[in-house]
Amino acid sequence: MPGARVSVVMPVLNESQRVRGALARLAGVTTECIVVDGGSTDNTSSEAEAAGAQVIRSERGRALQQNAGAEAASGDVLLFLHVDTVLPCCARERLESFADSSDEWGRFDVSLSGSARWFRMIEWFMNRRSRLTGIATGDQAIFVRRSVFEEIGGFAAIELMEDIELSARLRERSKPVCLGDRVITSSRRWEACGVPRTVLLMWRLRLQFFLGVSPARLAELYR
Repeated sequence: MPGARVSVVMPVLNESQRVRGALARLAGVTTECIVVDGGSTDNTSSEAEAAGAQVIRSERGRALQQNAGAEAASGDVLLFLHVDTVLPCCARERLESFADSSDEWGRFDVSLSGSARWFRMIEWFMNRRSRLTGIATGDQAIFVRRSVFEEIGGFAAIELMEDIELSARLRERSKPVCLGDRVITSSRRWEACGVPRTVLLMWRLRLQFFLGVSPARLAELYR
């Protein structure tokens, strides 16, 4: 698919201090960015519009917001990007190569923005686990062909773990493209809540999800 358009879908909520910078970093990477506001009470939407993004509004929740953005997007490839995640400088080249291939979906390796040694260990484990299991998280900037995304019904309308659930269904179709190029994602939650505590929380949430605990209950624990 030479020249296939890539649409970035960015769910946001009260990110007026970050969204303009996030969009500026996408210049030259993509032909279309859809910012999906889940009910911000600050100037997130106006900041995004001023930066040139198409802004739409939806119900709050990453799954719902990302589905709304995908529906509004026109690209053949959909890239789901968190506002605090920075793509590598080679992202455009990698995404164009993906578009020209027969692969269906993929993700980037991830680095955490913090400088503590803890973060180097955590990101190594995250990337290794993803390669072994074929499961990606939203922090890894999941990308997927629009046709495939539509065939599987998009993100499940759940309050948490929507990225894990989507990856599991995509994995049933094909293995992901695991790019070694790294996105950089914010470690702000880890730093605010403490690294050991956050690691244990993430493990607990993922384990409970696979044991069948409802995403609504997990969302309460995550807040």
